[in-house]
Amino acid sequence: MTKIKLCGLSRPCDIEVANELKPDYIGFVFAPKSKRYVTPEKAMKLKQMLMPEIQAVGVFVNEEPQNVAKLLQDNIIDIAQIHGGEDEEYIARLRQLTDKPIIKAFRIKTSSDIEKIEQSSADYVLLDSGAGTGTVFDWNLIQNIAKPYFLAGGLDSDNVADAVKTLCPYAVDVSSGIETGGLKDKTKMAAFVAAVRKEERL
Repeated sequence: MTKIKLCGLSRPCDIEVANELKPDYIGFVFAPKSKRYVTPEKAMKLKQMLMPEIQAVGVFVNEEPQNVAKLLQDNIIDIAQIHGGEDEEYIARLRQLTDKPIIKAFRIKTSSDIEKIEQSSADYVLLDSGAGTGTVFDWNLIQNIAKPYFLAGGLDSDNVADAVKTLCPYAVDVSSGIETGGLKDKTKMAAFVAAVRKEERL
């Protein structure tokens, strides 16, 4: 069954909706340049509201490994998602500091990107069109990837069922596709989750 990640949650009302919808994962963005940025202190308060069966993913861009590890050790997040230029050496350093799962994000532009993905030592990979650009990339490029992956990039309630049916990803990841005016939209969040689960039941 394809898992669901609702990313970029930043308000108590976002967490309340997530608790109702019960996705597998939610995401907190710790990249200061992002409009969805949350401080560790704010994330801690939001995590305390989150139902324990929903895992919190922290999204980082070229953050110092010890800062990532501290958020994992303090149970503010359960999984680290690295979304910048982090390489295998970075992942190895993070592994020395924590045994929690690591997701490494990759931008998919050409078929040559696939080899790097298969060789990644991260627990999971996330496939995106860019750094949160909200656009869809060519799914034909990833038809034969063996590694379990989170599919991101331009997903919404209109196209996610097709993505699940066509690609059978480990998980689907959405942020801008469940927003209105830059804020999470309860109706869109519910529609996205329903679309994934409906496809799974078919």
